[in-house]
Amino acid sequence: MKIGVREKEEARKVKETSLWKDALYRLMRNRMAVIGGVIVIALCLAAIFAALIAPYSYDESNFWDNYAKPGGKYLLGADFMGRDLLSRIIYGTRVSLSVGLMGATVSFVIGIIYGLIAGYAGGKMDNYMMRLVDIAYGIPTLLLIILLMVYFKSTFASIEPGTLAGVLSSIDNAFGGMFFIFIGIGLTSWLGMARLARGMTLSLKEKEFIESARAMGASNLRIIFHHILPNIIGPCIISQTLTIPSYILYEAFLSFIGLGVNPPTPSWGMMISEGYQGMRSYPHLVLFPALALSITMFAFNFLGDGLRDALDPHMKL
Repeated sequence: MKIGVREKEEARKVKETSLWKDALYRLMRNRMAVIGGVIVIALCLAAIFAALIAPYSYDESNFWDNYAKPGGKYLLGADFMGRDLLSRIIYGTRVSLSVGLMGATVSFVIGIIYGLIAGYAGGKMDNYMMRLVDIAYGIPTLLLIILLMVYFKSTFASIEPGTLAGVLSSIDNAFGGMFFIFIGIGLTSWLGMARLARGMTLSLKEKEFIESARAMGASNLRIIFHHILPNIIGPCIISQTLTIPSYILYEAFLSFIGLGVNPPTPSWGMMISEGYQGMRSYPHLVLFPALALSITMFAFNFLGDGLRDALDPHMKL
């Protein structure tokens, strides 16, 4: 009997290893996904080692070199304050990746918990919880984020120190204005994840292995965390990978309209906003930040599509 259990356990481990190897093989066969992954890794390294890579500090200005064209002292040129455009783009990677990854993390945690509870509870609780999601879905996400950012920027502009609002305002200042962006995106980005997690939970909780676990006396928490969650976490992660570009775009748009990071913290959206007025004479002020934003969004999209295809058991290359 013990030998049979050991053999089954070894067979299960071999099967899981084989599945992951097959997924990695399919991912490596997808050239666009590999290119996207390489770009994402390069962006992460640039964000981490920005101080070592960037030729200048992001706020170092030289008014004698304002509107300098690409080449020579400034590889990608300088902006209206004589700040090196390449350095600000490199430092701007920190803002975009931080917002994208933090937004995905918050959305993943809140959405998967909400969806698990709604799907597993079922009945009236599921109905009430999902009606709240439907109501929230009726409000345009970008409009809601803009309203939240207007509220945060106006309410927390001048707060007495020592209060809760003062603490939040100081945290936001320490993050260069990104903290309220994290909150704004986090409060609105979990709805799709909640629906996905709830739908998968509903389909899994009636399966035979869940019924067997229930018959053996497993508690609800054990069923959720040991049987349902491991089976839904993969597709949920892939789904969140595909939404990271939208969070990056939200931050760029908020910074473009003046509701994003606090100057002089570099953001690609803010750089585009500062440069578009002189775009005819100095197109590099808009071209290079926009190019960095586009490449980043394409890289995450290609990587997300590749991961989805690689982890799909029906895909064969």
